Amino acid sequence: MLKSGIALLSLSVVGLLPVQKIRAQEQPANAPSTQPQVQVHMLNVCTPPAEDQREISAALARIPKQPLFGTDFEVSRGRSTLTDMPSFLRPGPNPPPAGQPPVASYVRVRREFAVQALFASLQYSFSNDGQNMIETLVMHVRDPKDLMEVSIEDSASAVTSAEAMLTANTPASRIRLERFGKPSVVLARCTGSEGGPPPDQSAYEPMFQSASDVLQNYRHLLGVRTLVPQELASIAGISKPKAAAKSNSAKSAAKQ
Repeated sequence: MLKSGIALLSLSVVGLLPVQKIRAQEQPANAPSTQPQVQVHMLNVCTPPAEDQREISAALARIPKQPLFGTDFEVSRGRSTLTDMPSFLRPGPNPPPAGQPPVASYVRVRREFAVQALFASLQYSFSNDGQNMIETLVMHVRDPKDLMEVSIEDSASAVTSAEAMLTANTPASRIRLERFGKPSVVLARCTGSEGGPPPDQSAYEPMFQSASDVLQNYRHLLGVRTLVPQELASIAGISKPKAAAKSNSAKSAAKQ
């Protein structure tokens, strides 16, 4: 009885194989896939093509050197644990120690332009996570048809001070154009990979220099060389009383 059952089971499995093969053959070769299509755009940030270079140069040239600001403005500061990192707080080239979530102190300045020019407003941000300091200037287009915003960024190691970084006019290291309905255009300073030499980016120095000039100009216009260190000092002052309170509580508990 047992042998008969095994034989019947084997026959059933063998009998299913031709049916599955026939069903597979019945599928048309060009049948549309039910899986969603995913498009991946690879950005060549080290050596962008000539068309992207022209777009970057044109966008940088249209940033006003002597803008007329409106009366409204915003200055904010704070500390943030970088679990869900906004773009202006992302870590720089030096990662934080393993097992410790990075905590960044940041200062942001927002201004609006008073005239009907290409750009409607700007946002400047400075962040320090203890490993890196990142400075970002974002210009928002008033009527985005193709170009939406221009972003210029630089970074430095936190072994120096914010005052030193801002006074030294740290050069731009990354330029990004956000476009409506199109991939971004990015140019970034690149280092060698796997111990190899860095790519030759001498052809892009005029664009990096133009972006650095924009940053230097707006540091002066926004007064961030004085504002940022003052705001960062205020953040440090807010956090110190809490540490002192914990220390006093520990001493009281030890006496008891």
